[in-house]
Parts: sequence; structure tokens; C-alpha cells
Amino acid sequence: MHVEDSQIKNFIIDAGLISKSEVEEAEKEVKLKKKPLSEILISKGKFSNDDLRRVQAYVLGIPFINLKGQVLNRDILNLIPEPVARKHNIIAFEKKDGSLEVAMLDTDDLQALNSIKKKVGLKILPRLTDSESMRESLIQYQKNLKDEFGDIIKNDSDEIKTITEKMPGDDVSEGDLKKLAEELPVVRIVDTLLKHAIIQNASDIHIEPLEDQVLVRYRIDGILHDAMILPKHIGNPLVARIKVLSSLKLDEKRLPQDGRFKIDMNGEKVSFRVSTLPVYYGEKTVMRLLRESVSGFTLESLGFHGQGLELLHKTLQHTTGMILTTGPTGSGKSTTLYTMLDILNTSDVNISTVEDPVEYQMKRIIK
Repeated sequence: MHVEDSQIKNFIIDAGLISKSEVEEAEKEVKLKKKPLSEILISKGKFSNDDLRRVQAYVLGIPFINLKGQVLNRDILNLIPEPVARKHNIIAFEKKDGSLEVAMLDTDDLQALNSIKKKVGLKILPRLTDSESMRESLIQYQKNLKDEFGDIIKNDSDEIKTITEKMPGDDVSEGDLKKLAEELPVVRIVDTLLKHAIIQNASDIHIEPLEDQVLVRYRIDGILHDAMILPKHIGNPLVARIKVLSSLKLDEKRLPQDGRFKIDMNGEKVSFRVSTLPVYYGEKTVMRLLRESVSGFTLESLGFHGQGLELLHKTLQHTTGMILTTGPTGSGKSTTLYTMLDILNTSDVNISTVEDPVEYQMKRIIK
């Protein structure tokens, strides 16, 4: 279901979405940068990735559907295994009369459609959707965080408590702490915390020891949300596991520490910047989530539109000057800056940055 550049060009001009002169100007860059017309138009802020998908849907004559806020039937959703759904951005959402309707982002992914057809034995009806609908739908594969932790705590809490009770109070050696951090129940809890934070697109994880419990909070869209309350005795093993992952001193609890570690989840590499801080009831741990690549973001998807978007694109063409980004934690300052770098990052441009700490790695950019 490939859509040619010529089809996109004819449609957007006929529909009056973009003027003919603007398209002709973009075509000059197509020849220069050897990139598709649609990619050039998106980079110039003429329309977004989701706008492109709507154009593709119209040209191909297939429906464009919105799944935002819809609770999908789990039996239908599971007809496509989660790893396949995440890898190919494809969701099964409706089954009737021997056919299966699937929502997808990439019209060229015929391999995925053929594979699903063989597996389910149904006629596949492809539909296009937007990136936010896809993100919300993929989240529905996961158990609720509270439910998943409920299973873990029910099965493993007593085991962790037994292990910790055998250790001497404040005189626990680094070797004992490392052994505790490698216990399977502790590993499962930390893995679950990290997995759900990535799925929910959190920017930070806060683990805060209170008087008789441990509070876990996620920062999502700049706002902290309570994610889970854990029993008090799980706190120290939790911190120990995170310290092992980030190569921090396990027996140092009186001074702040900083470290990093990296995981790979469903093919997506995520780095975690870790900070520990001594507090009254133990150690507070904060982890900042950093996706290794921000390539593919657009200024439109970050919320820039209209006059502001045009002004920003013009400013990016200047050879001197300064662009400042401000805002609270998790508001998107770094993502915005890296997205602008991605726009400027062409083969004929040399880019060096001064960063402390370096949050994302990008090809051809010296940090």
C-alpha cells in the first residue's frame, strides 16, 4: 500500500492544504537532500506525521480511525502478540464477519499484515490511525501497575522480608547488600517499575521512603503522579538493586550519589540517570528516563503550530543568535532542543554541543 510522492503532491495541492509554490520549493530540497517530499514538508512544518497519514488514508481509500479513549476488547487485542504490535505499530481493534480490523501507522508494512493474516486466519482490513491513538492502545496490553505489583508482592513480599530480617541492622556489608540486590523478587519489582515507566512515557521515577511505607511516583507530562505504595521492608532492597545497576556504592548511605545505567525494552534503548539522596527514613532515589534517540520527533508533535512554528523555523535558518528554552522538569526542554538539532543535522552542516550531562546521542553530532 505504498503512496507515491506524486500522489501526495497532487492531493495536497488540489485540496489547498499547501500552495503549489511551497511544494515546488520543497521539491528543490528533495533533490538536494535526497529525501521523500513528505519528509521535507514535515521538517519544514507544513504538516505533521499524523496529517500525512490522513492524506495517505484518503489517497489509498482506507478509513482513518481515532482510538483515543477507547477501551479495546482484550481478546481481540491479543490476536496480535504484544511484541509484534509494538515492533510494527499495529493494533487489532475489531473482529466481525470473518475479518479483523487493524489500526496501523505505516502503510508500507505489508510483511506485518501478511504475518498476522497467516496467524489469525482472518481477512485483514487495514486502517490508519494517529500516533497518540497507537500509544494509548499499546498501553492496554499491560496489566495495571497496581495489579502487577499486587501479584509480585503477594508472592514475594514475605520472602524479601525473611531475607532482610536475617541481615544485621546498620552493619550490612556491601557483599550482603549486593546479594540482596540480586534476589529474584527484588529484580522482578525493579524490572516492573522500569517497564511501566517506559510504557507510560514517564520522564522520571521517584522512590521515596516514608515512615511505614515506600511511595513510588512517576512524572508524566511534567506532573508527578502516585504510581504505587510498597511495604516498608522492600525499600532498602529496591535501592540496593538500583545502585547495583548504576554502579554506585551500596554501603554508602550518608552522602548523595549519581550514576547511570541502560536497558533495552522491545528494541528501544532507554538510559536512566540515577540520583540517591539521604533522607530521614532512608534514601530517596530519583531516576530520569532518557530515550537514546529522539530522531523522528517533529516540532508539530511537540505542540508548535501556526505563527510560532513559522517563526521557529525561520530562526533555525539564522547563522548567528540564540534560542532559549525554559520550563519545569519534564516539560520538554531537552526534547525540543534535540528536535531542532535533528532538523539542522544534515550532511553539509557541522554541529558540536556543550552539554552537562549529555542526555541523548545523535549521529554526526559531536558532544
